[in-house]
Amino acid sequence: MKYSVLLLTLSFNAWAADIPQSFETCLSAATDLKPGQVIKVERKVEAEIDKYEFDIRGQDGNDWDIECLVSSGKIVEIEQEVGSPNHPLFKAKARINEKEARDIALAEFPGEIVEVEYEIEANGDASYEFDIDTNENTEIKIEINASTGKIIEKNIEIWQVGLE
Repeated sequence: MKYSVLLLTLSFNAWAADIPQSFETCLSAATDLKPGQVIKVERKVEAEIDKYEFDIRGQDGNDWDIECLVSSGKIVEIEQEVGSPNHPLFKAKARINEKEARDIALAEFPGEIVEVEYEIEANGDASYEFDIDTNENTEIKIEINASTGKIIEKNIEIWQVGLE
């Protein structure tokens, strides 16, 4: 047990040594904006832009996804995550069901959906977000607008730390 903890600590320290200073800037900005517990961090590339995404279980009782630019430490997106498509904020906007959204996502990126999130965008729109393990050994995140079925965001996940 002691050796496992030491190995994990050494691995984390080696990993942390490669993190740009902007990680700390982004983490601070995200938790200042939505105080709470960071439960997951992802690094992803969207339209050739490198970002961190912090999933925060807020002190306000809500779950938040906050995106921050690796290059500058600037917050560029805030979304509220809800627990299911039956949440009142999501249900009020959704016009397509989850199966239809899954079909759209898998038509764009064939593979296996390994995670789904239900989100309320900053403008109030609802979206499905799918993590897909593609047939090309890449993990893709794709967001589908729950009202229109249009793809609103797609990116490549570089790494993830924390709860799925």
